[in-house]
Amino acid sequence: MLLTLYSSFRFVVFSLLFSLLTACSTTLIKKNGQVDMSQIPAAIPKQEPKSRYGNPESYVVFGKRYYVMDSSGGYNENGVASWYGAKFHGRRTSSGETYNMYAMTAAHKSLPLPTYVKVTNLDNGKQVVVKVNDRGPFHENRIIDLSYAAAIKLDIVKQGTGLVEITALNPADPLPSKIQEGGPVISSESRDQSNGFFIQVGSFSDLANATMLKNKLSSLVEEQVLISEVLISGNKLYRVRIGPVNDIDTSDVIVSKLSEYGITEYRIVIN
Repeated sequence: MLLTLYSSFRFVVFSLLFSLLTACSTTLIKKNGQVDMSQIPAAIPKQEPKSRYGNPESYVVFGKRYYVMDSSGGYNENGVASWYGAKFHGRRTSSGETYNMYAMTAAHKSLPLPTYVKVTNLDNGKQVVVKVNDRGPFHENRIIDLSYAAAIKLDIVKQGTGLVEITALNPADPLPSKIQEGGPVISSESRDQSNGFFIQVGSFSDLANATMLKNKLSSLVEEQVLISEVLISGNKLYRVRIGPVNDIDTSDVIVSKLSEYGITEYRIVIN
C-alpha cells in the first residue's frame, strides 16, 4: 500500500514538472545560430477564463493604486509601448503563466488577464496580436510592456519605445490571415511623424474650467497648451492638450512635470 502511494505521488510530481517545463518551452527555429523571429507565430485569440491570480479589484505598486477593468470590450488607446526581455525570461507573470520572451505576450496595468489585443506601431504601420498575461509597465508615460518577440516584430527594440495604438480583440472575430501566420501586418495606420502628437490632460463641459487648467499648465511646461472643442452626443466638450510633441523623450519630461504637479491622469492623442 505504501509503495503504491509512493509510486502515485512520484507520478503526480513528475506530471506537474513535465507540464511546467512544456508550458515554459517554445519550439524555436534558428537561422545562422539566431532565433528566427519571423517564424514565431502570432497569438491567436481564444475564449479563456480569467486568471485566478491576476485580476484583483485593485492593487498597489510603488504606492500607487491601480484598478482592473471588468471587461476589455471596446478598449482602444494610444500611448507609449516599451518591452521586457531576458532579465524576466522564465519568471512567473501576474497571471501565473511563465514569461517567455519569445512568445507573443504583453503586460498591461488594467486590462483583465488574459486579454488579446492588436498593437499597431503608429510610426511604421506594423501590427501584431499579443496575449496580455502580465501586469505593468509601472513607469510614467507607458501603457504596455511588450515581449521581446512582439517588440522585434513592431521594430521598437532598438529605440526601446514606440508610439502605439492598442485595440482589444473579441476572440469570436476572425483575424487577418497574415496575422494568423505570425505577422507583422503593415497597415495604413502609420502617422505623419512631422505632425507630432498631443498629451490630453483634461476634458470639460465648462470652458471656464478648461481655461483655468490651461493657464496653470502654461506656467508649468514650455510646450504650447491648447483648448480644442469637440461635440460628443450633442454635448460640447473642451479638451486641454499639450503639444504638438515630436518625440517620446519630450513627452516623458512633460509627464514627469505633470506628476510633480499632482496630475497623473492623461492620455496621448494623435489629432
